[in-house]
Order: sequence, then C-alpha cells, then structure tokens
Amino acid sequence: MYTPQMRESIRMVERTRGKRLEEEEYPTLQPDEKERLLRDYHPDYREDTQREVRVGPNAGDKMPHELVDCLEGRSELDYEAVSLQNPDIDTEVLVIGGGGAGTAAALTAQSEGLEVLLVTKLRLGDANTMMAQGGIQAADKPSDSPVQHYLDVIGGGGFTNEPQLVEALVRDAPYIIKWLEELGCMFSKSDDGTMLTIHGGGTSRKRMHFARDYTGAEIMRTIRDEVINRSLPTVEFCAVLELLMDEEGRCAGAVVRNLDTGEVSTIRARATVLATGGFGRLHVAGFPTTNHYGATGDGLVMAYKAGARLTFMDAVQYHPTGVAFPEQMLGQLVTEKVRGLGAQLVNSQGEQFVYPLETRDAVSSAIIRECDKGGGFVTPTDQAGVWLDSPMIDEINGDGTVRRELPAMVRQFERFDIDMTADPILVYPTLHYQNGGIEIDEHARSLQIPNLYVAGEAAGGIHGRNRLMGNSLLDILVFGRRAALHASKVVDQIDVAPLTLQHVREYDETLKEADVEGRQRSPMVLPDYVSSK
Repeated sequence: MYTPQMRESIRMVERTRGKRLEEEEYPTLQPDEKERLLRDYHPDYREDTQREVRVGPNAGDKMPHELVDCLEGRSELDYEAVSLQNPDIDTEVLVIGGGGAGTAAALTAQSEGLEVLLVTKLRLGDANTMMAQGGIQAADKPSDSPVQHYLDVIGGGGFTNEPQLVEALVRDAPYIIKWLEELGCMFSKSDDGTMLTIHGGGTSRKRMHFARDYTGAEIMRTIRDEVINRSLPTVEFCAVLELLMDEEGRCAGAVVRNLDTGEVSTIRARATVLATGGFGRLHVAGFPTTNHYGATGDGLVMAYKAGARLTFMDAVQYHPTGVAFPEQMLGQLVTEKVRGLGAQLVNSQGEQFVYPLETRDAVSSAIIRECDKGGGFVTPTDQAGVWLDSPMIDEINGDGTVRRELPAMVRQFERFDIDMTADPILVYPTLHYQNGGIEIDEHARSLQIPNLYVAGEAAGGIHGRNRLMGNSLLDILVFGRRAALHASKVVDQIDVAPLTLQHVREYDETLKEADVEGRQRSPMVLPDYVSSK
C-alpha cells in the first residue's frame, strides 16, 4: 500500500531507529516553551476557528463556528403542536443517551430502586465509549494515590480544571475499576492476576488499566449486557428534540421523536440525566474526527436553550495521532497506548521532534508545527503527516507485543496491506474530544437548571483545557453514577409542576431580536454530509 516515496522515507526512519533506541528519553517541554507552542500552532488559537455567540447564557464568549451555528439555529420542533397536558410517558428518572455515561446512570438509578427510562437516538452502545481504545485511569496500586492522580489531571488541564470535579473523579476511580470487574469486565492482567497498567501522556504513574486496545468496547459490552440482563427499559432510535421544563423553571423531562416512525412524544420525569456526548461530528476547524456518527452536540444545544451555561467551549482536543494514510481510514484513532508502549513520533527524515508522551495539546501542536515547517510527509492526496514508529514497540518489549497489545489496530491496517509491526504508520491530529461542556457540580447537577444532571462528554470543567488519556472512560462512569446516586436521594421530594416549552419559544424570539439568521435547524440530530457538500 505504501508508495515508493513513502518507502524511501520509511528507510530513513529505520536507519535512525537504532540510535533513537539508545538515546535517553526526549526532554519534555518547559512551561514557557509549551505555552508558546500552543499559541503558535494549536487550532484553538487560530483566529479563523471561533467567533462570539450572540445570544443565551454565554453571549459574548468565543466558541467554534460550527457549535455557534447550532446554538444560533431555530428549533426544529413544532412546539405549538406538542400537547403538554397529558404526557405520553411518566418516569422517575429519564436518561438521555446510550453511551457509557447514560448506561452507568441508568444501571445505578435502577439499583437504587428508581423507575428509569433510557432513550438513545441510535442503538444502545452506539457512542464514543465503544470506540475508546487506550485505557481508563485509576490510582489503585501501592505506588500511586488519588492525590498524585489529582495533580496529573490538574496539570494536564493547564491548572484550569474545577477542583471539586477533579477530586470527585480521582476519589471514585478505584471503585469504578472494582465495579466494572465485578460486572465481568475483562481487563488485561499478568499471569498472577494483577491488572496491567501503563503510562499515558501527562501521567506520573502507570495507572492506565486496559483491555488490549479495545478498552471502551469491553467496558461498553459489560454494562450494556447488564442493561439487557436486567431488562432495564430502553428505547433505541429515539432522538430528543428539546428538554421539557415546568412552570417553576425546573427540568421535567423531554420531547422525543421516534426516528423510525417520526412520531413525537413527551416524557415527564422528576430527574433527567443528559448524557448525549460531544460535538465531534461537527468537524470543528475542518478536521477529520474519531467520533461516532451521532456526536453532534445536541445535548449542549437543548440545555443551552433552557438556560444552562457552557464552560471551556473554546478548548477542543485534537488527538495527536489520527490516521493520515490510507485515506480510507483518515482521522481514525491511533490510541495513545501505541506511544505508551514506546513508539516515537519522527519526521520524514527519521528525526524525533517531540517527547511522545507530552500532553495531547502539546503533541498535536508539535506535529502541526513539524508539518508546517516541511518536516512531515505529504501523501498522494496532499494529506500531511509524521511517522509513528510502531516497530519500536517490539524492539523494546519483545517480539509479538504489537500483535498482543494492539490486535484491533493491527487488523485495521492489515486490511490495506500495511503491517504496523514491520513498518511505521503515518499520523496527523484529528478532532477527538470536547474539553468543555455544561457547567456541573460534584454530583453532576447542572448549576443553572434544577433537576437536570449532566454526565460524560456533555459536561464541562472536569478536564480544564485539556484532557489526559484514560480520564474520559473514567469520568463518564464516575459522573453517570454520581448523577443517579444524588437523584435517588431527592427524587421522591420532587413534585413536577405543569409542563412548558416556553423557554424554546423565548429562545427563538431572542434569535429574531438579535437578527441571527439561524443557518440550520437545531439541535442537529444527525450530521448531514449530503447538503454540506
């Protein structure tokens, strides 16, 4: 599959490999160097990638154009035609989203004796959780501690994280691993049964638990099976169009549309958990994405219309290593675990230009800088990239390590006649994660909207301006469970007042008054790749 020109560059990589294996670890960036690198090359700092939102709780704040387009779109719901007097469904807890956060919330709420309904616009498990490869962090070994984990998370986020959210994350982490294993999650272990752990970018201890290179899929398999085994009420292919409020300004459920029949229904709930994920399919700044098909930021839009504030929405995570070749795999994730096992990032001449386990924002910026300087390799379709020297892994850890630890990735590349055990792979940053989201407290409660909980990628503040590897699979479970546990303590005290969609009417009026055109209907339920061409 590699062209003769690529083979020539690969020979340069091979010639320098021995020397690189002998050299000491590449020096990490000093704080001032890192800040300069981010400001000069990270897409968040480009003037053309963001603009101010003109309406709503965050008016005046800068966010990606693609998200602002969604926030400034008029509702696609015919709210005048929605009957609110007699809701179609009543439940104690409504969970919106069928990924890791929503599934963990639903399971926990049911375990606490609550009546639960989970609705998801695709199938249960169709989420970024399923696609996460590298691992999940937890400080559960004698050489580590939640305090050390806390410091790594805060440092990785540029010291901008909300401290109480980070504390909740790291305190609950060891229990999450125990909970998953008790449910049957098959983590990778040594011969004596000890869980294997590795480093991730920005970590000071080996605390990354993993299941080869399909950790998210294994976690999702485990909790999805539990939903099925418990017969937990679940409705698939059901998109939420707007949140419902009551006349006292509290969240009270949602309006949903059956994607098969088009039927619109109302669901009244005492507590609502919003676990709709991120906005990767908006293709911010024109980047390819690792995200699943339904990641359109719809939960952010619905909550924003209801009065929720968004935080850190100007901070987008581009994973340093998305596939740059072959183009059929463009943007697909190459897990950080590859670098955790020893693979280095090198330019077309085989020169290492960045410490591979720097934080993701820094590594992404360094790759963009290297390509801008002409140090990358440009494919026949004009896609720039740098080499990730995957054969180093077997050199460092012994023959067979790549196939044993990265079986899914090996198979994906083999489909295109590329053997990553023998040849390096070409990578470039890809849109991966929404660092920001809806403001929450340590119980996953929205700070502005009573009875609304937010978990997973839709929540903001946990990771500050940059998330470390392995903390997303962790946070979805920590805050999904925390949302349900808090709801279980208060749900019997909630008496829902008459329902209303007045907040949607008022938001649309605000758009008109601000003379905002509204380029699209909002929320965007699914991406439209046809009309966007």
